[in-house]
Amino acid sequence: MPTFAEALGTIAAGLAPAALPPEVAEKAAHLLLDTAGVALAAVPEDFARSVQEVALRLGGPPEASLWGRAERVGMASAALANGALAHGLDYDDTLEEAIVHTGCCCATTAFAVGEAQRASGAALLAAIAAGVEVMAAVGLVAPGAFHRRGFHPTALCGPFGAAAAAGNLLGLSAAELATAFGLCGSQAGGIIEYLADGSWSKRLHPGWAAHAGITAALLAKAGFTAPRTVFEGTHGFFRGFTGEAPDPERLARLAGGLGRDWAILRLMFKVYACGSINQPYMDCAARIRDRAPLDPAAVREVLCRTPEGVVHRLWEPLAEKRRPATPYGAKFSLPYCIALVLVEGEAGVEGFTGVKTKDPRIVAVAERVRYIVDPSLPYPQRFTGHVRVTLANGRVLEETQEAPRGGPEMPLSPEALAAKFRANAARALPPLQVEEALGRLLKVGAEPDVAATAATLRGRA
Repeated sequence: MPTFAEALGTIAAGLAPAALPPEVAEKAAHLLLDTAGVALAAVPEDFARSVQEVALRLGGPPEASLWGRAERVGMASAALANGALAHGLDYDDTLEEAIVHTGCCCATTAFAVGEAQRASGAALLAAIAAGVEVMAAVGLVAPGAFHRRGFHPTALCGPFGAAAAAGNLLGLSAAELATAFGLCGSQAGGIIEYLADGSWSKRLHPGWAAHAGITAALLAKAGFTAPRTVFEGTHGFFRGFTGEAPDPERLARLAGGLGRDWAILRLMFKVYACGSINQPYMDCAARIRDRAPLDPAAVREVLCRTPEGVVHRLWEPLAEKRRPATPYGAKFSLPYCIALVLVEGEAGVEGFTGVKTKDPRIVAVAERVRYIVDPSLPYPQRFTGHVRVTLANGRVLEETQEAPRGGPEMPLSPEALAAKFRANAARALPPLQVEEALGRLLKVGAEPDVAATAATLRGRA
C-alpha cells in the first residue's frame, strides 16, 4: 500500500489542466482573484511593508512579482511576502471542515512559480487545484485537533499544499513530491500565541508555508531525501502535532477521494475582514440591524450560542475580548465583531483600525455581549451563528444562521467577488489598473503566459 504522502504525490503530480472539471477550474480562478485582492488590500499596512522589505533583502533572481510593488524577486521570496499579505487582513478564503486558509498558501505559490516558469493560465489553475486538494486532505485527517494543541492549522498544512502547487508546475514526479512532503513535515509549524496580544506572527504563517513548500519542491527535485512515512510514522506529522496516530481508514478514504471529491468547491469566500468563525454571527447581527436600526445606548444585552471549540480563541478572556488591545486582535474577538456590525452595519478593512476599536459606541455594545456554550452546534464541520439582542424596552431581536455566507450553501455571486476585488485592490492600485487586473484574472485560464497577468498586480516604482 502506498503511504499517504505517496498517494498525495500521485494526484498532485498528475493533475493536468485537461483533467480539471470546468467548475473546479472556475473556482480556482475565483480563488486566485480573491487571494490577489485581499493581498493588495494589505499593501498600505505596516506589516506588509515589513515583510516585503525582507523579501527584497532575501532577493533572488527577478522571476516573480511582489504584489503591489514594482520589484520582482526569487519565487520563494515572492511567495513569502504575497502569502503573508494574502492572509494578513484575515479576509481570505476558508475550508470550514479543515479550518484552513488555502489561497494564501496555494494560489500565491502557484502564481509565483507559474510566473517564474512562464506557465500558461490553465497550468496555473491546475497547480492551484492540486495545492488546495493536498492541503485540504492533510487538514481533514484530524479536524480541530491542531487548534486543541495550540497550533494554527494553516501554518501546519500550508507547506504541503504549497509543495503540491509548486511541484505540479515544476514537473516533479509523484515520488519526488512524496519526498517534498517529507521535507514539509520538518518545516511545518505555527503556534496561536498571537491571541495573547494581537501581534503579527499569524500573518507570517502562510507566507512561511509557501516559502517552505517551494523550498521542499526544489530540494526534492535536486535529489534531497526525506521520509515517505511523514504522516503515518512513529515520529510523524500527526503524532507530533496532534499527539495521536492518524486513523488509517480515514487516510485511505481521503486518498481515495482525491481527484473526485473536490475540496476546492467547498471553499468559503469571506464577506467580512476578520476570523472565519465570526462571519455567521456577524450576518445575524447585520440582519438584526436591518430589521430595527439600533441606538447603541438602547442595547441591554447581546447573547450568543457558541461551540466549546472556539471559546478560547474568540471569547476568552471575555474582558479582553470586549476591549481588544490591538486592531488585529479585534479580528479574533466575537464581542467586538458583533458590536461593530450592530453599530455600523459592515465590517470591511476599515472596521479594524485603532480609531474604530476605541469607538465608544462600539465598545459600549461589546461590553454587553456574552455567550453560552451549546454542545449541539456542529463545529468544526460547519460554522453557524446565533445572536439575540435584548433592548432596554424589553424587545428581543434574534437571528440564527446555519452556514456561512460565501460558502457552498450561500455562495457569493461572481459580481460580488468582482466588487470585493475592486474595493480591495483600490487600496494599492490606480482605478484603470484595478480594472485591467480584474479582467486578466477573470480570464486567466486562457492566458498563454501568466506573466501578463502578473504585470497588472505590480505597483509603480
